[in-house]
Amino acid sequence: MELRWERMTAPELKARCAEGALPILPVGSLEQHGPHLPVWTDSFLAHALALAAAGHPEAPPAVVLPPMWLGLSEHHLPFNGTITLDFPAFHGVIRGVARSLRAQGWGRLLILNGHGGNIEPLAVSVRELAHELAMPIVATSWPSVAPAEIAAALTTQPGIQHACEGETSLWLALDAGQVREGRIAEAAGGNAGVQVAAGYSRFHSFAERAPRTGVRGDPRAATAAKGEAMIAAIAARLARAMHDPALWTTPDPVWGR
Repeated sequence: MELRWERMTAPELKARCAEGALPILPVGSLEQHGPHLPVWTDSFLAHALALAAAGHPEAPPAVVLPPMWLGLSEHHLPFNGTITLDFPAFHGVIRGVARSLRAQGWGRLLILNGHGGNIEPLAVSVRELAHELAMPIVATSWPSVAPAEIAAALTTQPGIQHACEGETSLWLALDAGQVREGRIAEAAGGNAGVQVAAGYSRFHSFAERAPRTGVRGDPRAATAAKGEAMIAAIAARLARAMHDPALWTTPDPVWGR
């Protein structure tokens, strides 16, 4: 069964809506990922992982929208290749997608995020839109879907960082031709930068966090096998989460009392 929204016709999508299929919106960014990974890394990976989850044997019927390729990436502007939204524009696009789905009879939305700078904005947007549209809208970021399995697959870091062992491994598993493997060694090391103490929040750019190449982590340890293990784990975990009834209850009408 076709999973990609953009490859289907309007009547086919109407039928999938009537069947109760779950629409999934991958959300990413267009930003620097060091000298060895393409700038659309976050959008590409979110879309690929959404498709893997939607196609998993344990997944309910689902259809995957094209990825939202712009996010909040102003912290990457000191490096070239980054295009960013501000929060009102970001929220406006999410709202437009959700309203369009709601108007056509889709009763819920799952957002799969692939960019760290989108996590907090998405939390606000999802909460606001759930109230506005009386519609269950759930957001998650793929590194948080299967953290134990991701940690077990990696050898130099406990979780996903940026253009790191993890993201590079995923690229090697999905489309190795887009990895500039000859520049991986250049991307590693020498990136010690500003670290904010736990529990505090402030803006600091990636020129402060990873001043030499904009990379956090060591991509030299990346392998396609590690990427394949992460894809399998994330797809399985997300497929099971799609069945969780606690995620899909109609929001309490707190503003209508």
